[in-house]
Amino acid sequence: MHTREKKKILAVVDDLLFTVKISDAAKRVGLDVQFLKSEHDVLEKAKHEKPLLIILDLNNNSVEPLELITKLKGDGHLKGISLIGYLSHVQGELKQKAHEAGANIVMARSAFSQNLQQILKRHAGVV
Repeated sequence: MHTREKKKILAVVDDLLFTVKISDAAKRVGLDVQFLKSEHDVLEKAKHEKPLLIILDLNNNSVEPLELITKLKGDGHLKGISLIGYLSHVQGELKQKAHEAGANIVMARSAFSQNLQQILKRHAGVV
């Protein structure tokens, strides 16, 4: 890869454990991760930074996750950005709604955590 800037991902995560896991995994595969707290910030950064991936905790209280997914996927300039959401494995209805809103991948927290390194490698093109 001959880009001067690090490839970026955005994360809408307020859980400290997942913040650390995502940061560590991103560093290992050469990605720069930016954690955001508001819908406005996510939409603005996505437009200006063109991230490879947006990670969204579907239980995040600082944003309305389904609304955010709908706005991201409804914008012609942003709909091509991969969006991965994660949630508790017992939240089948929320998982279905996130898929309907346009999330590319929705997975259980445990699976996301376990496969995080591979997910980021795939998006970074490091496979």
